[in-house]
Amino acid sequence: MNESNGNDGIRVVIADDQELVRAGFAMVIGSQPDMAVVGQASDGAQAVASAESLRPDVVLMDVRMPGVDGIEATRRITALASGVRPIRVIILTTFDLDEYVMAAIDAGASGFLLKDTEPETLLNSIRTVFQGNAIIAPSATKRLIEKMMQDGYAQHGSLGGVPNAGAAVGIGEGNDVNGGIGAGHVATGRVSNQPCYTDPELDLLTDREREVLVEVAHGLSNQEIADRLFISLPTVKTHVAHILAKINARDRVQAVVFAYDNHLV
Repeated sequence: MNESNGNDGIRVVIADDQELVRAGFAMVIGSQPDMAVVGQASDGAQAVASAESLRPDVVLMDVRMPGVDGIEATRRITALASGVRPIRVIILTTFDLDEYVMAAIDAGASGFLLKDTEPETLLNSIRTVFQGNAIIAPSATKRLIEKMMQDGYAQHGSLGGVPNAGAAVGIGEGNDVNGGIGAGHVATGRVSNQPCYTDPELDLLTDREREVLVEVAHGLSNQEIADRLFISLPTVKTHVAHILAKINARDRVQAVVFAYDNHLV
């Protein structure tokens, strides 16, 4: 089902198999002058078809849907030729679906939110992802990290182009969605006493950039980092930009992956 309110702002597609959930999100999003719901889908196949035909900016994607699930749909959508702009996916989840979140982010999602997210947080998160950053539901962060530690996810290949990726938890600048992580190196679910491999890009970072990266990995916003390190906000933004360039990360999520894998947190 397609719809539009005639707005030329952020174009959003909502994919969820529950009609009431779609209607609720559509009402919230449609009330904003800078957003438009351009389509709705009740399963993953419809979501992919809508993404191909409508070229939205952001897709809100449920995980459990009939037929093609949200993870596979996310993989297909993020694999589409980007054209003028990429299509970014926000996963909608509950605590019971934490085990799917890593696979979804591995499939290219820009982050995830809980379905009971406050409307203002949802709207700010859409704007943040549209700007190219990543988001995470703060209340789910601790549980997600605990699960990754139990599963030894750090040894499971790569994530989003970052070698040896082990976690994807972070926030994008521009909203109030704050998460945090704190974990040592994980190997098959237990702390390893073996010498730790580190990526050569780590040596490219200055001491101050490492400090900033650690705070990013703990889920702090740029302003919070500035306050904690007693530096200006523009300086923090400059450091973050340099960090992303040096470690070849596309966003803050990948920066957190890098920090986790290189044992900075």
